[in-house]
Amino acid sequence: MTEPSAPRDLPAAVVHGLLRRGLTVATAESLTAGMLAGTLAEVPGASGTLQGGVIAYQNHVKQTLLGVDAELLARHGAVHPEVARQMAEGARRATGADVGLATTGVAGPEPHQGQPVGTVYVGLAGLDREAGGSEAVLLRLDGDRQEVRRATVLRTLQAILDRWA
Repeated sequence: MTEPSAPRDLPAAVVHGLLRRGLTVATAESLTAGMLAGTLAEVPGASGTLQGGVIAYQNHVKQTLLGVDAELLARHGAVHPEVARQMAEGARRATGADVGLATTGVAGPEPHQGQPVGTVYVGLAGLDREAGGSEAVLLRLDGDRQEVRRATVLRTLQAILDRWA
């Protein structure tokens, strides 16, 4: 996947692509703590597609608001592909959006739950508009805390563009 040459163009391409297809989107963010929804909301017209988001930094929020399985969280922690997938499904379910997105991972500065800095899972829900479907994508990112978080947003936007927009 190529990085966008002009990051400001990527959010606009995503928003306009989702609008063209008549799709709505919602986020569930741990690692990015609202950056993904905020980046989408910066685009004029985003209110036509962005339904809302949940900042789920703590596991009890992932569980109670997004429906992530408590046993899964206890066994594997938050940095896990199934957690990302369930978070994305939870965002979709909570808002009635066509597409649910989730971010969870380790931005640093230290490893977390046995996972190295830069380990990120992006959850994507709504792969099939009628039947739903979801997946998690593993990212291995370099950089400091802010660079990992920003790269997560850009890579998530690119994933949306590749699948839906």
